Amino acid sequence: QVQLVESGGGSAQAGGSLRLSCAPSGFSYMAWFRQAPGKEREGVAGINKVGVTTYADSVKGRFIISKDSAKNALYLEMNNLKPEDTAVYYCAADDRLSFVKISAPELARRFGVWGQGIQVTVSS
Repeated sequence: QVQLVESGGGSAQAGGSLRLSCAPSGFSYMAWFRQAPGKEREGVAGINKVGVTTYADSVKGRFIISKDSAKNALYLEMNNLKPEDTAVYYCAADDRLSFVKISAPELARRFGVWGQGIQVTVSS
């Protein structure tokens, strides 16, 4: 079974930037989720095959999701990071989806392919 591989996490100061990568990216719909300790896994950003994107309100204007077909990779550019962005970030994909409401409860259940997760820590 295909599994996604994330890279690029780590630590940053508040106000800083990090970029996450995920491969491969040839799925109908891909998204980034995050899960902080003691909290539910939540959708952060999503992108469909033609490049239509959607963002959670908490990251809108700060995070950018994109795909590079030539490199077969998905990215999440995270800018103006805040301590509340600290979480394990997951890349997810599913060929059955073409559009999602990123803030929908239990959205994670709709995705069938996942990465192993990568830690992002933002200090104040």
